[in-house]
Amino acid sequence: MQDLVVGRLLDLTHTIAAPVFEGCTFPWEVLPKINAFVVSLGRALSPDEYDNPQPNVWIAKTAKVAPTASVTGPLIVCQGAEIRHSAFIRGSAIVGRGAVVGNSCELKNCILFDEAAVPHFSYVGDSILGWQAHMGAGAITSNVKCDKSLVTLRDGNRIIETGLYKFGAILGDLVEVGSGCVLNPGCIVGRNSTVYPLNSVRGVVPPDSIMKGRGNIVRKISM
Repeated sequence: MQDLVVGRLLDLTHTIAAPVFEGCTFPWEVLPKINAFVVSLGRALSPDEYDNPQPNVWIAKTAKVAPTASVTGPLIVCQGAEIRHSAFIRGSAIVGRGAVVGNSCELKNCILFDEAAVPHFSYVGDSILGWQAHMGAGAITSNVKCDKSLVTLRDGNRIIETGLYKFGAILGDLVEVGSGCVLNPGCIVGRNSTVYPLNSVRGVVPPDSIMKGRGNIVRKISM
């Protein structure tokens, strides 16, 4: 359980969203709070640093948003972030400093920490991506179970009730997810871990690990 707490997965100095984690033990507890938090934080942002081009949308003056991107609030796009061609942001989202939302990617109810990258053809919903986390082309977070029941989190032999109908994935800082991966509902990838391409990920991938395939997770070797 200790590997699942906020401080073991995420460095809160690398996000403008740090206050929303106050009082939360586990990061998924933040998901229902994102919408209201973005509105509250956005209204307090300096107009010298952020434009407010439409209701509940705040975009840093140093950010780049392609004219073909579709953005809907509540939304904050931080300094130096890049929203590329045909990206689709449906609201309740924070895109951190220097983060990338690439071509044809879709975001909804999520937090991208600073320098997180979702560059190509991905869906990120009801999820949190830590500092410098990266999702390869076509990797997606699946946020609703097929039977529409509440999402549970499997950690070894332990089943954790989240109480959430929609819960995609939590990627810790420095996580690398390969192309074509599906992160199933209630998936946690620990800090500094790597998931090889074309994996279907369930439950918890421990920190400092490599997931080569189902049942084949090895520890990273420190150099």
